[in-house]
Amino acid sequence: MARRADVLDLAVLGLLHDSPLHGYELRKRLATVLGPFRVLSYGTLYPCLKHLSDQGWITSAANDTDPVGGRRARIVYELTAAGKEHFDALVDESGPTSWEDESFGVRFAFFARTPTEVRLRILEGRRSRLEERLDSISTSVARSRERADQYTLELQRHGLESAQREVRWLNELISHERGEQPPTA
Repeated sequence: MARRADVLDLAVLGLLHDSPLHGYELRKRLATVLGPFRVLSYGTLYPCLKHLSDQGWITSAANDTDPVGGRRARIVYELTAAGKEHFDALVDESGPTSWEDESFGVRFAFFARTPTEVRLRILEGRRSRLEERLDSISTSVARSRERADQYTLELQRHGLESAQREVRWLNELISHERGEQPPTA
C-alpha cells in the first residue's frame, strides 16, 4: 500500500476511535488532522473507507434519524474491535516513514494513544531528519548566495528558520517525554 494511503488509514481509524462518524463529518475532521493544504476529496475518502471495511476494521450503517424532507440517510462509520487492534498496531510503529513530512503530523495528532518509547523514537527521528535538512539548506544557501536573487535567498532563509524552529520545538518535546526540563531558548 502507498505511504499516503497508510497515512490516511491511520487518520481515519484514529478519528473513528473517538466516535462513529458519517462521511461528511469524517472529511471535515480529516482536513483538520491532515492540514489545510491537503485537500481530501470524496473520491479519495470513500475508497479508503471501502478498503478499511473490506479489511474488517470498520463497519457502516445507515443512520435512520437523519432523513429530513426526503434527504437520504447518512452512512455512519464505526471502528470494529479488529480496527482498534489495527490502530493500536499502527501507532506502535516508529520506523523512518513515521517522521517524514508526509506522515509526521498525523502520527503526532494521535500521540496521546502512542506509547512513550514510540513517541520518543518518532520525535528523535524527526529531529534527526530536520537536522539533515538544516545541513542541506545551509550548504545550499552558502553556495547560491551570490547567484540567487533576493526572493530565492529569502525563501531559503525562511526554510532554514522554519527547520531551526521545529528542531527547537522537538528538543522541548523530547525533554518533556524524558521527564527533563525543556531547554531554555
